[in-house]
Amino acid sequence: MSTEPTADTDDLPEQLRVRREKRARLLEQGVDPYPVGVARTHSLAEIRTGYGDLEPDQATGVQVGVTGRVIFLRNSGKLCFVTLREGGAGDEGVELQAMISLAGVGADALAAFKADVDLGDHLFVHGEVITSRRGELSVLADSWRLTAKALRPLPVAHRPLSEENRVRQRYVDLIVRPQARRTVEMRAAVNASVRSVLTGRGFLEVETPMLQLLHGGAAARPFVTHMNALDLDLYLRIAPELYLKRCVVGGIDRVFEVNRNFRNEGTDSTHSPEFAMLEAYQTYSDYDGMAELTRTLIQQAAITVFGSTTAVHADGSQYDLGGEWESITLFGALSEAVGEQIDITTPMSDLVALAERLDVPVAPHYGPGKLAEELFEATVVDRLQAPTFVRDFPAETSPLVRGHRTVPGLAEKWDLYLRGAETATGYSELVDPVVQRDRFLQQARFAGLGDAEAMVLDEDFLRAMEYGLPPMGGVGMGIDRLLMALTGLGIRETILFPFVRPAD
Repeated sequence: MSTEPTADTDDLPEQLRVRREKRARLLEQGVDPYPVGVARTHSLAEIRTGYGDLEPDQATGVQVGVTGRVIFLRNSGKLCFVTLREGGAGDEGVELQAMISLAGVGADALAAFKADVDLGDHLFVHGEVITSRRGELSVLADSWRLTAKALRPLPVAHRPLSEENRVRQRYVDLIVRPQARRTVEMRAAVNASVRSVLTGRGFLEVETPMLQLLHGGAAARPFVTHMNALDLDLYLRIAPELYLKRCVVGGIDRVFEVNRNFRNEGTDSTHSPEFAMLEAYQTYSDYDGMAELTRTLIQQAAITVFGSTTAVHADGSQYDLGGEWESITLFGALSEAVGEQIDITTPMSDLVALAERLDVPVAPHYGPGKLAEELFEATVVDRLQAPTFVRDFPAETSPLVRGHRTVPGLAEKWDLYLRGAETATGYSELVDPVVQRDRFLQQARFAGLGDAEAMVLDEDFLRAMEYGLPPMGGVGMGIDRLLMALTGLGIRETILFPFVRPAD
């Protein structure tokens, strides 16, 4: 049984103080406000399904024990009404009325109900399934008990949680706001859809290390931790790519992972330091094949959630994901945006002059390829609202990607943009270990020039490649970014418990 708290409650707000006093009184009476072994016989959904067609003012003779959170309470007179809810708010939950009467439970139990039960409490009610004279499906109680005393009141309708508190107190958000519950369920449906499509195509799901001796697979700053037992610095992974490619070396020709990555970067409406990612690799495919796979994954996810390839956002607007998607080249789109021809051979001096004109910062470690990407980000990305594949990136910025088969200096890489946010990246993968070593060494030179996101040389990965890595395509897709496209929400709303700064 729970015990008395030792903390002084005198300085608490009145509602918190009163609820704690009720808890203390229950304990003094020998009543556990958090009991175990509650004899629930039916869920509220089962009662609704089994008896939802009853006519008004009917008694079934069926005795049930139900539980739920108290979301409505009228506790005056000889007949009290309480609405119980299981699940989320609105259409995401199931509600059922219970009637606590003097005739049904007796004077002492009715008085205790009025004295002890508050909105937000969890309650067990035993009694007969009936309908009221107005036709409301109900349980007419012959007994009741608290199953969890809520020591904090729920937000009231006219003073909802702020956006910041919705994120910090997601547990409350889930109770009171239907959209929060729908987003969680949508995320689960999207993950299930992605897995279903991939396994249906013969892909095998694996799990690769979160703690790594070397960080690789993407250009990002890692989180660093320390393993005391071996006195080793380790890194939270920034991507699973190099381990998934090891799987391909080992003969798993179609492999994928859905899991979290960690990047030691800033947070904003599209970035989180911890985020969910799909990565998949398929032998004898290329970046064209992975583009087709990615479009199928996203369209099927929309169909799973909405019944069509048109996403319906939280604000009621729609986003069309159907049909074929536009495909443009990075340099072609950049040239159109700035009004002059830019390609992979454009001199660095010309790009720097353009950057100065557009107020795009130029870091010391930038080469022409990196600067071209920065210019593209500044001039084109916000326009890419419809689903758009941006193809053929500079090889300089794509150290794990195969060189373009017809245009020297380019790499067979695309980025997919949905609603102006990069949502997925696809490659024709680099499989030549000699070239890969050269690319890693080039990254080391970038690191020496101050690039904190440069990749490190991974000798074990190169050794794996030397056993023979067949031609293949790969894709990485942000699950959070996909949810953003499907819901129209920011990234913090799509993650159940996103990272937030400590409260002041």
